[in-house]
Amino acid sequence: MRRSGETLSSAHHASASEPARTDRSDWATLRRLFPYLWRYKWRVLAALVFMVGAKVANVGVPVLLKTLVDTMTPKPDMAQALLVVPIALLVAYGLLRFSTSLFGELRELVFAKATEGAARSISLEVFRHLHALSLRFHLERQTGGMTRDIERGTRGVHSLISMSLYSIVPTIIELTLVLSILGIKFDALFVWITACALVLYIAFTVTVTEWRTQFRKTMNELDSVAQSRAIDSLLNYETVKYFNNEEFEAGRYDASLDRYRRAAIKSQNTLSLLNTGQQMLIAVSLVLMLWRATSGVVDGRMTLGDLVMVNAFMIQLYIPLNFLGVIYREIKQSLTDLDKMFVLMEKEREVRDAPGARPLAGRDASVRFEDVSFAYEAARPILKHVSFEIPEGKTVAVVGPSGSGKSTLARLLYRFYDVQQGRILIGGEDIREVTQASVRQAIGIVPQDTVLFNDTIEYNIAYGRPGASRAEVEAAARAARIHDFIAATPKGYETAVGERGLKLSGGEKQRVAIARTLLKNPPILIFDEATSALDSANERAIQSELKSAAQNKTTLVIAHRLSTVVDAHEILVLEGGVIVERGTHAQLLARDARYAQMWALQQIEAAEPVL
Repeated sequence: MRRSGETLSSAHHASASEPARTDRSDWATLRRLFPYLWRYKWRVLAALVFMVGAKVANVGVPVLLKTLVDTMTPKPDMAQALLVVPIALLVAYGLLRFSTSLFGELRELVFAKATEGAARSISLEVFRHLHALSLRFHLERQTGGMTRDIERGTRGVHSLISMSLYSIVPTIIELTLVLSILGIKFDALFVWITACALVLYIAFTVTVTEWRTQFRKTMNELDSVAQSRAIDSLLNYETVKYFNNEEFEAGRYDASLDRYRRAAIKSQNTLSLLNTGQQMLIAVSLVLMLWRATSGVVDGRMTLGDLVMVNAFMIQLYIPLNFLGVIYREIKQSLTDLDKMFVLMEKEREVRDAPGARPLAGRDASVRFEDVSFAYEAARPILKHVSFEIPEGKTVAVVGPSGSGKSTLARLLYRFYDVQQGRILIGGEDIREVTQASVRQAIGIVPQDTVLFNDTIEYNIAYGRPGASRAEVEAAARAARIHDFIAATPKGYETAVGERGLKLSGGEKQRVAIARTLLKNPPILIFDEATSALDSANERAIQSELKSAAQNKTTLVIAHRLSTVVDAHEILVLEGGVIVERGTHAQLLARDARYAQMWALQQIEAAEPVL
């Protein structure tokens, strides 16, 4: 029988996204958790009172059982009391049994709100913190592993409280009461046998469990590798299909599962060793206690009731101790899981609001880049001393080859990263000196790669302005030329778009993104290859809508196809992170330099017949 109760779910306590960690003791993790629980201090104190009451009643059961047995032992003068006393004792016995369960349930009833409240607070804080972290963190993370860290951390709160408050602390209370009764009522040898057995039991359990940790850690790491591999493969379902690599992916996953299986078997073998040792210690201590009690009965120093009481005490003590291995392991694992979640919470924000940062004043919506230099990695600069201005209500387009840094301009304007040199201003205010929320509230973007939520079309459009009415959503959809498509679907605006919007075509997703941004209606717009996924006919239609939407708004257009930016007030040609040309479409063509070459090449490509 697997008394330590190791299950597959407990075996999955591993992380696929091991964040950079600092050594933190278990006590430090507990101190980190304590403030979340202490918000419910009156419930904590009430639960402790009920817990003590439950243990006092539990210890009272063997004492009452002893009295009942002694009362029933035949004596010459007990004939008349035989009917009255046992009935009273039996009723008291039943009440004590009921009180044990009642106090236990009251404890759980009172403390449930504290447990769930703490778990909710921690999870919400982690969720908010993850959204506050920089784009760099989210580009480097492993989504599957990170979500499992959060899931395990939340579960760890429940496990830690359950194991400590409902198992460890009650056992300590009961042990103290039992040892006190044995020491007062009988000789000290009973106390020494019990105490020595418990010390040996606990020392053996802790030592073997600590030794087993290396095997469990290996097993958990291999499980996380298998989990991450499976999630990564499923997220890239289409790529797997494109290259007919189902069996290749299955083979990789099976190899991970086989390594996990071997580690799990080794972990199970060590668990069996732990269980066997625990049961041997329990058996020896029980034999010694019963031998001592039986000798006492034979010598006349103890009654049959005393023997029954000692036996009952030992059974009550060793039942929870039987699970000490799994309790200790689960507490250690819960502390580890909590620590991983706290490490996520303590992950430094690369981009944070300056102390005392205020919202954008909103005086005007002009945008200015002043001598901006930026690199994702120090050895590979992306932007080099870039300076330009978008006057309020005007449109500036940035064109150039892939990798020249065009999309980086949008990321910096949104303040996903901070510039290493220079500054970016909105309405004359450095965006590093105002709140990020106000900066992003002032900007709307249609990104090149549109990713939608796995929800309805209405939800995805309304995401631009939560709380918008259906009429406003439909107006934005009409402006983005997608209303007719939506209306033609069986469920209309309630049509689900699927994971990352994969049920829609690239052009449909991009039009949803355009509608979402039009609904937000911010003073600053960014079109990052906003029509790249559209066919020529729809592109021309959408271009007119985008031009209309950009009226009186400060607009940054990032484009590859030059035909989409000919009406911009200024066009910047970006190459290698440097602005090599700037001017209107006509001026750049007249200059007959880099822009003119790009224009001529695209005109030739457009004129070539499609085969």
